[in-house]
Amino acid sequence: MYRTMDYKGHHLTKIRQQFSKNSLSDVKEKTASGLMILDPAIKPGARIAIAVGSRGIKNLADVVREVARFIKGRKAFPFVVPAMGSHGDAKASEQTAILAGYGISEKTMGIPVRSSMEVTELKQGDSPCPVYMDKNAWKSDGVILINRIKPHTDYHATYESGLVKMSVIGLGKEKQASAIHSYGIYGLSTVLPAAAREILLAGKIIGGVALVENGYDETMLVKVLRYDEFLEKEPGLLEIARLNMPSLPADEIDILVIDKMGKEISGVGIDPNIIGRIRIRGQKEPEKPSIKAIMISDLTEASHGNAIGIGLSDVITKQLYDKIDFSATYVNGITSSFLERVKVPLVAPTDRKAYEIALRSCGHIPEGEERIIRISDTLHLDEMYVSDKVLNLIRSDTAIEILNENVRLFDDNGKLSDF
Repeated sequence: MYRTMDYKGHHLTKIRQQFSKNSLSDVKEKTASGLMILDPAIKPGARIAIAVGSRGIKNLADVVREVARFIKGRKAFPFVVPAMGSHGDAKASEQTAILAGYGISEKTMGIPVRSSMEVTELKQGDSPCPVYMDKNAWKSDGVILINRIKPHTDYHATYESGLVKMSVIGLGKEKQASAIHSYGIYGLSTVLPAAAREILLAGKIIGGVALVENGYDETMLVKVLRYDEFLEKEPGLLEIARLNMPSLPADEIDILVIDKMGKEISGVGIDPNIIGRIRIRGQKEPEKPSIKAIMISDLTEASHGNAIGIGLSDVITKQLYDKIDFSATYVNGITSSFLERVKVPLVAPTDRKAYEIALRSCGHIPEGEERIIRISDTLHLDEMYVSDKVLNLIRSDTAIEILNENVRLFDDNGKLSDF
């Protein structure tokens, strides 16, 4: 049924892509000095909420700790609130667990974590939809957001992933996320900024820490903004993030093998900006990269069973399938309204069978002409494995370094070899 396994496509070459080495060596110091802009807004005795999301952000725990230290230094009282919409099966306990998985808990931070799905409805103003905020955040004396600025996985607009979106969908919990997503892409690109304006006008948010990462998933920029700077300055930070995003080294790919997907890797498990697949009705698909078949081997523990994004692939393994918490996955998918992304693809018993099925779906390819790339995940693209055909296409690129040739794709048990 499948092509036999004794051909060159199963021996790949490990390469390294070189990106700009512009990471910060002093993230804590940059955060501490940047926070001084918020000094006038924090009064002694104030209860300040630190809003933290569900993404695996480099140095997140350190930044949360610095914000807490800054607040305490003003003789005020910090506490953490999860700002992650419907993630964690839309359950307060699960959202607390997600933060703990990132090293953010009452024990590690030395401050309370107050998690609730209850919200307070704010004045709607010019927003097309109702406006909400996490109850604990609203009862505080001020909120400081912490989030990474980066291109979004669903849409492209003036405001994508960042402080503006977190102030609405993150802090508004499932109720706000559902309200925005009920408008589809229009809700994210147009309704969300309108709701953000009303939330910022409410005066509870005092500022935010914006983080930008480079191609190595390292913090390259820390920028603390006052609440009245979010709408003006975030687009510039988004452009910096876009220019520093990593990418696959080839535009035409037969099979993309992904070792693992997960919520800490991307909001939808695998980043659509990397794989060139969006699969949202009304959204134009990217012109590149063009990938015939995508297989995924595993789901990260930090995802807590949330496998949103599996619908972006073509074949998954039973290993991955068995880890799926369909309740958590479906809550996230239904809230977003992008159901294509939670559809289960073909399930194969092993990595090798998954690969064989993916290869067969590509149609006839002359032996040795297969364009194959294997990556650990869509967040880490500095090191990967490529077939001879891909290697020959990129060999002249000075940003590519060959690390190891003739590496087996599978071990004797049909499992992907160690990365």
